[in-house]
Parts: sequence; structure tokens; C-alpha cells
Amino acid sequence: MKHFFKCALPALLAFMVQGVSAQTHRLEKLWETDSVVRVPESVLPDFKKQILYVSEIGGNSNTAAGKGGVAKIGLDGKIIDLDFTTDLNSAKGMGRFGDKLYVADLSELVVIDIKTGKVINKIVIDSAKVLNDVTVDSKGVVYVSDSKTFKIHRVEKGKVTTFLTQVTGVNGLKAIDNDLYIMSGPKFMKADSKGNLTQVATITCNGDGLEPVGNGDFLITCWAGHIFYVSADGKVEVLLDSEAQKMSTADLGYDTVNHILYVPTFFSKKVVAYKLVNN
Repeated sequence: MKHFFKCALPALLAFMVQGVSAQTHRLEKLWETDSVVRVPESVLPDFKKQILYVSEIGGNSNTAAGKGGVAKIGLDGKIIDLDFTTDLNSAKGMGRFGDKLYVADLSELVVIDIKTGKVINKIVIDSAKVLNDVTVDSKGVVYVSDSKTFKIHRVEKGKVTTFLTQVTGVNGLKAIDNDLYIMSGPKFMKADSKGNLTQVATITCNGDGLEPVGNGDFLITCWAGHIFYVSADGKVEVLLDSEAQKMSTADLGYDTVNHILYVPTFFSKKVVAYKLVNN
């Protein structure tokens, strides 16, 4: 028995050290807004204009109450306009192409003039229940997830088709080149242009937002209050766990140049900025 412990102890210590050294990234908090943003769900940065577009659910996330909209906040956390766009139902994920801002709003994909904040079109997606995240590829094709029906829809030149079905717990989307990255419950997956799925990694909770770091790695949030760093090889690091504080982490935005995360906190009604740092 003594011999067993003598041999096992160094191995155990080596394992513990390896686990600690595996944490190669951490977050440093930079700022947070006051609790004035009306249930923020998604952040979309515009670095040229030094603006964060923030979707506001406004009320119940699954109810057409007309209290939702889009706010504008500075990259320094200062409120610019909480009523940039108003009278939406339950604004969630956002994507942009040119001067058009696309917002998921229950059963509609709302198109907003990014210069004025005015709604210029509403694309109804038949059978949609709870449209959630939005991403736009380099050609202007829009993808939007429906977390209630487990579908991903594709919108090209105003025409709606269904790209994928039976994607359980589908939420976050990100189009990169010819691939679509997807959060499906705890599964982080990639779909090619034909819809063939490959699993990249698995996290410990149902994923919400996802953003590329710029080197093949990703940042992923869970609504309950978790932020993960996921490497291209599937390795997962926990960067933040605010679940005990009941501070949600919804659909984040990310600055790949300055390595800053912009995180909407949902019921906490504020946006928080963090710096991503290498240990």
C-alpha cells in the first residue's frame, strides 16, 4: 500500500498541475453600464462608428408586447440612445450587412436602416415561434435560428428557406466563409454549405452566443452566466461563472483587435465589458 501511494502521489500532483496550467486565458472587467438597458439580449459592435448596438427584449422574451427595440451604447459604456429603434416585440439576435441591421423578433426578421433606426421591412418566417440568433455571411445571406421549433432558416434576397431542421436547443449562429457555426444545446457544431454537421466541442450548459477569436478559437456564452474559451481542437476553458450571482451572459459581441468582450446581462439590465487576457 505504501508503495502504491508513493508511486501514485507524483502522478496525482502532475495531473493537478497540468489541470491548472491548462487555463491559458482569463477575463479582466473593464466597465459596466448602469442597470438601464431594457433586458439586453444581444450586442453587435460597429467599430468604425465606435458604437454597440444592443437588442432590448423589453418584457417577456416570448411575448409580442411591443416593448422591445435596439439601443446604442458607446464602446466606453456610455449610453447614447436607449430608443434608437422602438416598438419591436422581443428583439434578440442581430446581424448586419451594409446599411441594414437584421433583428430576430419572435416570428419576424426585422430589417432596420442602420443610419436612422427606422424599420424598413419585416420578413415573416412561417411556422416560426421564437426566432433567436442572427448571422449574415459575406454575400448578405441571413441565417436565423428558431429555438422553439429547432430550425435554422436561410433568407436570401427576401426569400425564406429552411436550412436545417431538428437542431435541438439551437441558439447561437456565426457564418464564417462557407461554414455556419452553431450552438445546439451544449453542442458546438459546424455545418458546411450543404448542411452536413460536424461537432467541434461540448460545453457544460446550453450555449447562447458565440464569437470567433480570430485564430480558429471561439468565445461561447451560456445564458445562465457562463463564458467559455473553446479552442479549435475542442479544448474548453471556463472564463466566467456568474450563475450564483444570477447575472446572465447572453449573446456577446467581440473586438478581435483589442480583445474585448461586450456581454449583455439580460435581467441585470446592463452591458459589461471584459478584456480577454492570456495567462
